[in-house]
Amino acid sequence: MEGDEIKLATQDRGFFGSTYEQKLSKLKELGFEGLEIDGKSLIENYSEIEKAVKATGVPISSICGGYRGWIGDFDNERRKLAIADIGEIMKRTAEIGAAGVIAPAAFGIFSRKLPPFAPPRPAGVEREALLDSLCKLNDHALSTGSALLLEPLNRYEDHMINKLGDAASLIQEGGFREVKVMADFFHMQIEERDISASLRETGDLVAHVHLADSHLQPGFGHTDFRKGFRTLKEIGFEGHMAIWRWRTI
Repeated sequence: MEGDEIKLATQDRGFFGSTYEQKLSKLKELGFEGLEIDGKSLIENYSEIEKAVKATGVPISSICGGYRGWIGDFDNERRKLAIADIGEIMKRTAEIGAAGVIAPAAFGIFSRKLPPFAPPRPAGVEREALLDSLCKLNDHALSTGSALLLEPLNRYEDHMINKLGDAASLIQEGGFREVKVMADFFHMQIEERDISASLRETGDLVAHVHLADSHLQPGFGHTDFRKGFRTLKEIGFEGHMAIWRWRTI
């Protein structure tokens, strides 16, 4: 995947400008083809964002965060909040033309690699909770024309979904048409034995990619992006790849 075939986006950063038209204009000048923002910003600034997209021709590529709770939250009420908030964000996501809303199972609530090592609920109950959340969000996605982008995180940040295959297994078990996989090179270089093999196995379920190296910004670590890009091209990936870790010093 080389040259003009790459659709490169980036997450929002303050140094791109203070208004969305400034941000998107700056990104266009730098050669980016999309901006990833959080859901709260999308809802609160929708009119401004819509005008900026029309004025610059640079789309909002995806939505990351900006909602309460987690879809795999231990607290059932917070899990319901996540489902409700993401459902509301999806309405705007579809209207703005973004690929979907990114969601891990959870972030930072538990790791099997850190004490106390055993999560507070059985694995079967956790899977049931995730399948229930994904079922409801798949329904939201179908009704809004959006998608949920399920993101595996590394073993230190989450204990439920760590590999692309974990995400794909849930999607396939539930038969969820509008739940896709978000592949993040930072997490993949920790969790996947062979990134290219995992991408091939996940195939067309991969709908969005995050570009981050083993040490922050791409190019500052040891990740083999060229091999990964070639594999993405092989499986027919046509979505955005968003830089989400910027080295500012």
